[in-house]
Amino acid sequence: MSETEALWEVAEHGAVFVERRPERANGHAMHVLFVGDLDERAAAISARGIEPAASETYGNGVRKFLYRDPEGNEIGIGGLPA
Repeated sequence: MSETEALWEVAEHGAVFVERRPERANGHAMHVLFVGDLDERAAAISARGIEPAASETYGNGVRKFLYRDPEGNEIGIGGLPA
């Protein structure tokens, strides 16, 4: 974490991540949910015809998939590899 990020564990294997991004403060939202079954969730979303706009893998093994709507809002799902 950095001084512009915060992470709160809200349930076992469930957390809320907040990042300060002044350049996106014009009404565009970004949310990331960490889930225990990342691969299953991503597969279920893909089965509905929705593909991630981006994906990231961090040095600690955490992966994240980002989905965007036409207005630029983002929602992501992230988690550790299975």
